[in-house]
Amino acid sequence: MNRIIALTLGVIFLTMGMGFAQQAPSTSQAAVQAVEVGNKHCPVSGKEVGVMGPAFKLEYNGKVYNLCCPGCKSTFNNDPEKYSKIAEADAASENK
Repeated sequence: MNRIIALTLGVIFLTMGMGFAQQAPSTSQAAVQAVEVGNKHCPVSGKEVGVMGPAFKLEYNGKVYNLCCPGCKSTFNNDPEKYSKIAEADAASENK
C-alpha cells in the first residue's frame, strides 16, 4: 500500500515539475509588427498611390504594400510574389 502511495506521489510531482519547466513566451517572441515598404506607385495598376484617394494598404509576408485602391487587392493576392517585387523595386528607386 505504501508503495502505491509513494509511486502515485512520485508521478504527481514529476508531472508538476514538467509543467514548471515550460516557459511562457518571452517578449522577444511577441508578434513582429509588419514593415512599411513605402512604394509610391501601385504595383498592380502603376498609378501613383493617393491620387484616387487614401492609399489602400495590404499586408503580405510581414510587409505592408500601398495600392491605389481596394480594387487592386484581388489582383495582388492572385500573384503576391510578382506584385510585392514590383512594389519593392518602386520603393528602392524612390530611395536612391
